[in-house]
Amino acid sequence: MKNYMEVKFKAIPENVAFARMCVAGFCLQLNPTIEEIDDIKTAVSEAVTNCVVHAYPKSVGDVSMRVEIENGEVQISVSDKGIGIKDFAKAREPFYTTKLSEERSGMGFSVMESFMDNVELQKNDEKGLKVVLTKHLSKSAQSISC
Repeated sequence: MKNYMEVKFKAIPENVAFARMCVAGFCLQLNPTIEEIDDIKTAVSEAVTNCVVHAYPKSVGDVSMRVEIENGEVQISVSDKGIGIKDFAKAREPFYTTKLSEERSGMGFSVMESFMDNVELQKNDEKGLKVVLTKHLSKSAQSISC
């Protein structure tokens, strides 16, 4: 059976840990390994941090997050209505950053890709960016029973 949750919060640094813990807590019903939970938490941190740092350069906006679980698979969508990304391919290059003055490493998407099975970048319907993270949990993960 498919299950999901949605949450919306301000794109501020204090909410990165909140987002990470929300997703981890929701995924526990699938009985993931500690490594799988750590992978998911790391990728979510990177996706939300990208919203905080890059999406709203002159203001504070919102981050929307949706988590879906079904048949041992977790799909996490992190979206904003900020300035978006002009060149997805360039943004995915290791060490590429638009925030050199802030000493950013430019490794966010590389980190997400190393911890998740799939990372997809999409333009939002209105404006901004949606990052869709997918992780297939090990066979020990159990189906939910609601």
